Amino acid sequence: MLTEELLYCVMDIGEQMLVSGAEINRVEDSIRRICKAYSAKRIDVFTITSSIVVTVQREDGSILTQTRRIYKYSTNLDKVDKLNSLSRYICSNRPEPEYIIDELKEINKEKVYSSAIEYFAYAIIAGGFTIFFGGTLMDALVSSLIAILLKLFIIVVQKVDKNVIFSNIICSFIIGILAIISVNVGVGDNLDKIIIGNIMLMIPGIALTNSIRDIISGDTISGLFRLCEAVVVALSIAVGFGIASIFFGGSFK
Repeated sequence: MLTEELLYCVMDIGEQMLVSGAEINRVEDSIRRICKAYSAKRIDVFTITSSIVVTVQREDGSILTQTRRIYKYSTNLDKVDKLNSLSRYICSNRPEPEYIIDELKEINKEKVYSSAIEYFAYAIIAGGFTIFFGGTLMDALVSSLIAILLKLFIIVVQKVDKNVIFSNIICSFIIGILAIISVNVGVGDNLDKIIIGNIMLMIPGIALTNSIRDIISGDTISGLFRLCEAVVVALSIAVGFGIASIFFGGSFK
């Protein structure tokens, strides 16, 4: 039978899925299936990008309701896959809450990539996109070095302020200044190619993709929320680079 403690564990799974980049339909379906596995008569799940609300009617007619507020996101599709596997195991075996809590702790402990690999990935992606969009090898090298600094700036700024809009404006502003300086001193050749290589690291691709998937699957409200969030984030990135270009004489050629 579904208990308060079990429902709390189910909410933890749903929250971690949503935070890690799962689409709304996947989150709601996982919560619904787990509750059903524990013989819930009726399950009502409402999920948007910032909140999860679950109301369950148990076999004896009593009602359980829990709400979870979502404050931040950190894309981790490997974690989504592990949470999916855990959800399937729970539906098949109906373990006790202690088992679910231990498994969630193990999943949350896992670190997919080290800091060194993350810095390296930022450099390779930025350099690759710079060449893809027509930049020179020197542009790619400059873009890669700036991307490493971008990763460092993101970590520092997010420690000061968790607001995604604010951190994007600050980081894109600083990156814009560095790109302009590199071109002005003759290290880089094409300012626009260097900047676009780093923009590709910051655009909210997963949020935009999930918003379309949510709308297609019928979760229109959540999809529109994600879409608006993605647009605002994209605009904040553009604002940061735009301010750098205006005040420090950047010219795209």
